[in-house]
Amino acid sequence: MNAPVAGPDQMARWIQTFVAATAAELDAAHNTQLAYARDLNDFAGWLSDRELHFATAAQGDVEAYLIACDAQGLARATRARRLSSIRQIYRFAFEEGWRPDNPAIRLTGPGKARTLPKTLSIDEVGRLLQAARDSGADAVRNTCLMELLYATGMRVTELVSLPVAAARGDPRMLLVRGKGGKERLVPLSGPARAATADWLIRWDAEAEALRLKGKPAPKFLFPARGKAGHMTRQRFFLLIKELALAAGVPPDGVTPHTMRHAFATHLLAGGADLRAIQIMLGHADVATTEIYTHVLDATLTELVMTHHPLARKDGA
Repeated sequence: MNAPVAGPDQMARWIQTFVAATAAELDAAHNTQLAYARDLNDFAGWLSDRELHFATAAQGDVEAYLIACDAQGLARATRARRLSSIRQIYRFAFEEGWRPDNPAIRLTGPGKARTLPKTLSIDEVGRLLQAARDSGADAVRNTCLMELLYATGMRVTELVSLPVAAARGDPRMLLVRGKGGKERLVPLSGPARAATADWLIRWDAEAEALRLKGKPAPKFLFPARGKAGHMTRQRFFLLIKELALAAGVPPDGVTPHTMRHAFATHLLAGGADLRAIQIMLGHADVATTEIYTHVLDATLTELVMTHHPLARKDGA
């Protein structure tokens, strides 16, 4: 593959070619592709302002860019992600022969701060599920969404893009397509299976109404009229906030991801094996899953300090 011509207006070609190759070769998720493009466009703009180019930037220029990001007050995780994107495009450029070197290969960057994920109590999850059951005309769909999310710990994109075929036949397990196109099986609880069965009755009725109008049936379990054909991540994010308000749970602490954290934390507290939780969450490395042991430690410490009869409130 020939290298795009060097010049301020040609860096977009580098980015487009790299992102397209990443999508084709690594089956990168759409959100990952967008993240690469955003990060690299920012770096390209910074280089262009200094009359530099991907083809001419040296290690010192990449370091100067990262220092500028720090000076802007960007979060550690954002800076780490941007350096990762820069490393990736330069590795690609080196492999394609566009550059004889990778100027970012020796940079370590800020790393990601290891913070404890926010989670929800069993009572809060129960109230959210009840709010879904009481949510009016969309209660059957909303209950299915929430029961599946809590029963499986799926990522929100995995949940909203589930094909309807995956839910047919009252399955005990769901086949989920995760990051990088990797597939995994996740077990379904009794309530999740019941909620799915109820939603499929409604789904089939609506699909039949479409058929009578000469329109094809949707492919997804949670269809929508948009380009993707299924409920968007953004719509579900708003929905879960609405349910939090109805449930009397502070909405600032409720997201699809906190439900995923609740799934893992509650399983661990119930005695589940860490390796099993890793597989169900789709984590490539068990070290990622191990953070939930710290969440549980913090929760137990707070429980003891709050409720133990010998705990002293004055800190003595």
